Amino acid sequence: MALTADQIIASHKANVETLFGLTTKAFEGVEKLVELNVTASKAALTEAAGTTQALLSVKDAQELLALQAGLFQPLAEKTAAYSRHLYEIAQGTGAEFSKAFESKAAEAQQAFVGLVDSAAKNAPAGSETAVAVMKSAVAAANNAFESVQKAVKQATDVAEANFQAVSTTAVNAAKSTAQTAARKRA
Repeated sequence: MALTADQIIASHKANVETLFGLTTKAFEGVEKLVELNVTASKAALTEAAGTTQALLSVKDAQELLALQAGLFQPLAEKTAAYSRHLYEIAQGTGAEFSKAFESKAAEAQQAFVGLVDSAAKNAPAGSETAVAVMKSAVAAANNAFESVQKAVKQATDVAEANFQAVSTTAVNAAKSTAQTAARKRA
């Protein structure tokens, strides 16, 4: 099976379109990351100004401890929220790249299977065993690739669940610490 000039040009065009599409997705991810960081920085500056004013108005150690305990929980919650947003941006961008890779890999698999089928049809008499071995190897490779894709998906799901669990635990620990500090003051 020989490739024509039109097929080669179409293939290159599709590859260039995929490249530009992925580049656009990467820039969208960077834009989201920059937007998240600018928003977080603005909020941090505003909060720092408020905290500084509150610190300057503290009259005794008891009030300072109360202020410190009151700041800890919101800080942990905001850190967890920031991490969640960061993870979502990275996951979304990574998912776009994975989808494009899977699509291109599927196209390559189909092209290779077509090539093997074409070669099998044009194989000389007596080479049926070799053709069967080749088809079996291609099928095994396709199955292995699909298994790897499933394993990566499962690992991603587990990582996401673990990330959510750690975030929830951190926020709950901050709440517990703030409540304990508030009880000690009372």
